[in-house]
Order: sequence, then structure tokens, then C-alpha cells
Amino acid sequence: MVSSKIIQLENITKQYGVGETSVHALAGVDLTIEQGEYCSIMGASGSGKSTMMNVIGCLDKPTSGSYYLDNENVASLDDAQLAVVRNRKLGFVFQQYHLLQQLTALENVMLPMVYAGVPKAERKERATEALVRVKMENRLHNKPNQLSGGQQQRVAIARSIVNRPVVLLADEPTGALDSRTTEEILDIFGELNASGMTVVMVTHESEVARRTRRVVWFKDGQVLHPHLAPSELGRVAA
Repeated sequence: MVSSKIIQLENITKQYGVGETSVHALAGVDLTIEQGEYCSIMGASGSGKSTMMNVIGCLDKPTSGSYYLDNENVASLDDAQLAVVRNRKLGFVFQQYHLLQQLTALENVMLPMVYAGVPKAERKERATEALVRVKMENRLHNKPNQLSGGQQQRVAIARSIVNRPVVLLADEPTGALDSRTTEEILDIFGELNASGMTVVMVTHESEVARRTRRVVWFKDGQVLHPHLAPSELGRVAA
């Protein structure tokens, strides 16, 4: 029977350096995220939340432990294999949009499909659909310097979903945006989750985390609260 656990971390550790100067960024993390969840990862600076996001995103390998992504143990994969997993199973949205300035919005969104081997005609069709989904259908041929910050983030979200990932990872996606634009971007994440997409977001902003359905709170490289209700954030932060 196929598990509905889209992410399953078992005793994950991450150590940087050796000997007395070594740093244990993650110290035996166990965490499960079910398919279709919308959760945020929070914690103070240095708590391990960013390291955890890098491990979940296959951007960094754990020192030890098992990590099952979509029922595949990816913890021991080599760099080339991890690159394939990132391209086909994960979508990424960052605080800085990381759009290629010389490409149009449509071309930026088409790019991940080039690496996935999607035929050219299909690339254009799917990229257009993704941009329509984030309400950017009138900006297909604009370059990033012709777009506002919020519009660039919409393009970045379209790019992140165009390969139909099993998990969408967002790292401080509203950190560079004003409050109104933040609400608009969070509305998009909510709509994507409502359509069935699993969304995991790292944030230090309680107001952003309250838009998710579950908060995972990190402290000292460990999960302090794995199933925190957003309404309980005030108590934990205090």
C-alpha cells in the first residue's frame, strides 16, 4: 500500500565540521508531512529550520538518517540523482525571485521543462497555463525589470509548479514584499494547496504562518512542536 506520507524524515542529523569546532545543525529530526498538507516551519535564528528546508529540498544531504520523499529514500542519492529529484518532484520559491533577467516571464517558466525533457510545444502550453494560474496572463512577454516585486514572485511561483511537483517549498517567499502584496501571494499559495498541492513554507513571520494549517516549530536543531496549530503561535513565541 502506497503511503500518503509525502515527506518522512527519520532521525535526520546534519553536522558541519569535525571535532570540537563541529556544529550540529540538526540533531535527530523526525517529521512527517502528509500529501496535501499546508504547513510552515518556524523557529529562532539558528534553530535549524533553514538547514531542514535544504534537506527537504534535496539541496543538502543529511549526515545520517533516512528521508523518504514520495516513498523514495533520497538521503543516500548522489548529486546527479538529487538533481533529477529536484527537477521532477520539487518546486522552489525563494525570497529573491531568481529570475533570469534576459528572459521573458514565459521563457523563465519554460526553463525547468527544458531540463526535464518536455517537448517545446508542450513547454509553451504548460508555461502559459501556469502563468494564467497566478494571474500573469497579461505579462507573458515582459522581462523581470518590467515587473513589480509581486509580479516577479508570481512568475517564480508559476515556474515552481510547471513541472507538477509533489511538494512546493517556499523559503521566506514574502520577505521582500509589502503587506498587500504579501496577502496576494499567500492567496495564491492557499489556492494551490486547495487544489491538492502539498506546500511547505519557511517563515519567521507569525502572520504568514497563520495562513497555513500547521506549524512545525524548531529549536536547537530539533522539532520542538511538530503539530502546532497556527492559533497557538502567540503562546510559543512568548
